[in-house]
Amino acid sequence: MAAAAASLLGCGSGHGSARDSVLPLAVAPHVTVGVRQVDGLGDVLVDGQGRTLYMFAPDAGRGVTCTGPCPGTWPPLVIATAHATRAGAGVIAAEFGTVADPNTGARVVTYAGYPLYRYAGDVTARTADGQALFLNGGPWYVLDPDGQPVTINPWTHP
Repeated sequence: MAAAAASLLGCGSGHGSARDSVLPLAVAPHVTVGVRQVDGLGDVLVDGQGRTLYMFAPDAGRGVTCTGPCPGTWPPLVIATAHATRAGAGVIAAEFGTVADPNTGARVVTYAGYPLYRYAGDVTARTADGQALFLNGGPWYVLDPDGQPVTINPWTHP
């Protein structure tokens, strides 16, 4: 199921893109990041399809550490080299950057220094079922528009 969900979360048409040898994920020439309200979490970053974006705490100051089987559950938000991320309403464009993606050879979009990922279990927009999960060696959190991790744990605080 995670592989099927990951393929649904692809972010590009493949035009001018590279392909990951493991994940069925096209590297998009253009990526947009916006803001949406998610129940219980407030305003959080989302991709161009409205899917919630996450940060992985072990990445802080180290780049992408989600490798091996990890990106099958947590597909990174990748963009083709030398392309810029588009800022939707409420997003601070100056907070964008990229880091090398050891999974695709492309670039992972960062916000406030955090590499951005989607969660394969979020099969619809406005969901954040990956919030505060401790998987692959650390916790996963959504980011607010200021680039701060939202550490509310919906599993313990309904």
